[in-house]
Amino acid sequence: MRTTNPIARSSARKSISGILSSIPSGLFWLALIYMLVQAFPEQSSIAKSSLEGSTTASAPILIAHRGASGYIVEHSEGAKVLAHAQGADYIEQDVVLTKDLQFIVTHDITMEETTDVEKIYPDRHRNDGKWYFADFTWEEIQKLTLHERTRKDNQQQAFADRFPGGFGQRVLRLEDEIRLLQGLDQTTGRKTGLYIELKGPGFHRKQFSVSMGGELLKLLKKFDLDDADDRCYLQCFELDELESLHKEHACKLPMVYLIGRPIELERLGELKSFISGLGPSLELLATQAADGSVQSTGLVEAAHEAGLLVHPYTVRKEAQPRWSKSLDQTHRVLLDQLKVDGFFTDFPDTGRQAIDAMNRSTR
Repeated sequence: MRTTNPIARSSARKSISGILSSIPSGLFWLALIYMLVQAFPEQSSIAKSSLEGSTTASAPILIAHRGASGYIVEHSEGAKVLAHAQGADYIEQDVVLTKDLQFIVTHDITMEETTDVEKIYPDRHRNDGKWYFADFTWEEIQKLTLHERTRKDNQQQAFADRFPGGFGQRVLRLEDEIRLLQGLDQTTGRKTGLYIELKGPGFHRKQFSVSMGGELLKLLKKFDLDDADDRCYLQCFELDELESLHKEHACKLPMVYLIGRPIELERLGELKSFISGLGPSLELLATQAADGSVQSTGLVEAAHEAGLLVHPYTVRKEAQPRWSKSLDQTHRVLLDQLKVDGFFTDFPDTGRQAIDAMNRSTR
């Protein structure tokens, strides 16, 4: 049995504490995770996987949903750093536009469910009582603090046991997050992909008279992220935006159509002309029979037959789809039974472990 010298352990902790106290808050999460891995490597059961990601070209990809959002406030710097450390193959960025047309990383076009905007700008809401990112400049948004998502009808956390935030987590610009992940890739020797969702392109078109997708492609081109092999997916619930990206902007990046309700399977063949895959809700994939067995709805098989990838959303520890009784069962159905091409998860570490276990069993 390995023993740890208590004096050495105490010295290590003091050293970490001293170093962190001198680090600007913006780099806190980077430093903390790095220091913990270096000081206590035996505590990390996913250390090897986090450096390698998926091991084969055909292995399902692990997509960190808003970062490691099950552990740290969604879309915060800490959530993205932790997702990278936990071995995510792709990390998701939801994007909206600010008043001065900056792409920022946040899930909603409104602000009150994830920020302290009501406190900082109490009189800046619209007539509907909501605050919109489109009404604020990037300079103004930098004054806000992120907190754990609250429910629409009250101020309670959507997931009561999650990290509360609210004391320094900031909204990120997309370009800054890209630089962050590229820097982490450089120091770890990995190549982590981006998985960007356009939020409300129709809304933004009405607000600013711009093509949200077209503006995004301009930004990505500055980072040389404009070819099919650049490990960058674009996703959207609005099919016409994806079609516009294909026809009007000659987008070469793979695009995924997000769906939250059943789709006519006969349509999948025609969609293949401009999208690369589907991003369905977990509930659309399967049902539970009277005997308790899980039966496919046929969506995954039909999509594969049409030549489309399937990346369902969202796996969580706290809540399973109606056809599953546990997180382990959800992983098994997705990977072993339905054979999806990847999935979104709030908990990249458990997803990484499930995919790695599948890879080992098929070797």
